[in-house]
Amino acid sequence: MSGVSVIRSALIFFMPNDCLIPTQRVQVSFSRKLFSCRAKFDSEIDDGSVNLKVVSPALLTAEKEEAKAVLTLFLKKQGLSNAIAARTINKSDLFINHLLLRLHLIHKSRYLVGRELTTLEIRDALNPYLESLFEEHGTHLVHAVENFPNRSIKEKTTTTVPVLNSTIDTKKLRAVSRVSELGPTGKLRPQILYLMEHGLKLEQIKEITRKFPAFAYYSLEGKIKPVIEFFLDLGVPKSDIPIILNKRPQLCGISLTENLKPTMLFLETLGVDKKQWAKVIYRFPALLTYSKQKVETTTGFLYEMGISEESVGKILTRCPHIISYSVEEKLRPTAEYFHSLGVDVAVLLYRSPQTFGLSIEGNLKPVTQFFLERGYSMEDVGTMISRYGALYTFSLAENIVPKWDFFLTMEYSKSELIKFPQYFGYSLEGRIKPRYAIMKKSGVMLLLNQLLTLSDTDFDTALKKKMNKLLPKN
Repeated sequence: MSGVSVIRSALIFFMPNDCLIPTQRVQVSFSRKLFSCRAKFDSEIDDGSVNLKVVSPALLTAEKEEAKAVLTLFLKKQGLSNAIAARTINKSDLFINHLLLRLHLIHKSRYLVGRELTTLEIRDALNPYLESLFEEHGTHLVHAVENFPNRSIKEKTTTTVPVLNSTIDTKKLRAVSRVSELGPTGKLRPQILYLMEHGLKLEQIKEITRKFPAFAYYSLEGKIKPVIEFFLDLGVPKSDIPIILNKRPQLCGISLTENLKPTMLFLETLGVDKKQWAKVIYRFPALLTYSKQKVETTTGFLYEMGISEESVGKILTRCPHIISYSVEEKLRPTAEYFHSLGVDVAVLLYRSPQTFGLSIEGNLKPVTQFFLERGYSMEDVGTMISRYGALYTFSLAENIVPKWDFFLTMEYSKSELIKFPQYFGYSLEGRIKPRYAIMKKSGVMLLLNQLLTLSDTDFDTALKKKMNKLLPKN
């Protein structure tokens, strides 16, 4: 079998009923680098050492979903919204097939011995290639992916492109249907029954499968059971298993010995508290699916900002989500923004790392502008955020504005908010208004932080002391 025929058979497998239709597309001119891999495949597969026909249809379906998940996550990390990333995936079947061919070439020895790739191995094989394409095409990457393999097509010209009759929705329905299928004994598949025994309802499993169809093809003994039992041994409550799998079903595709455990040991060397793994996994199960290179890139940035090794470990334990933030697209620009406000970035990263996942234009600048428009200086805003990093995580319309409006009725000077910006972290109806009403009724004034931070008992005691001082002396 020639290399060309191998590639054609692979495409026929995924596109059993290809049809050609005229399609209006806006495309860009691509360099030869993106498409040279086709010739490379032709030459390197010509010896017949890789044949996708030896791979089971179920495995090919699962791997295709894995490749889509990798591409989706990569696009989102480049700043694309969920909707745009999903739309791009729906238009990129040929490119997904191309990724599978590349994957099988890289790991051809694994397939020859019948060994299945893990989620991490698939991701680590594809991400470097996607990074190289992004470096070459930049903001035009989406066009390159959607228009693969066309190399040079004039803008808005009519062209003929292959289209899959079996859409992504059909594949999702097939996977969901597999979840409900009964075996020869009249019962659901063993992996489905096992998941249900561990707290997942059948509808939850279907919902997970809709989001990640490969989940329906994971084996019980080889994938699902070992991971779940490992989590339970770590102290993860059984009630958390459904939540974790709903957040990151790909975890069941990870090899314990080759990927999961080594990743955890590596994170422990960075300071992640091994006694807190149950909480870390619950907070952000995707942490265990990131590559060592990605983790090192993020932790390297934290060290660069002046954070100690001990503090880095605490940040990863308390806010593992920070690993998902792009250093160059998110962390560094956010650090520079806060630095422009006079904020100690290292302190803010330690106290409120989640703040660095916010949009500068959508979240940070509007909050800053809100306070500047109300008479606070840039230095004042910097002091407020230094004292209370979570300030920027609140919604302007739903939190900051209504609390500000009520603050204006409280007879405090605006400087009180500079001293105690934590005011915005308390419930307006549950804490601020009731406490203030009691204080007003008593006829005395406490400091803003005393008003809100004291326990009910200490609050009453503080009020009585203030009231006693107002009594005339005998």
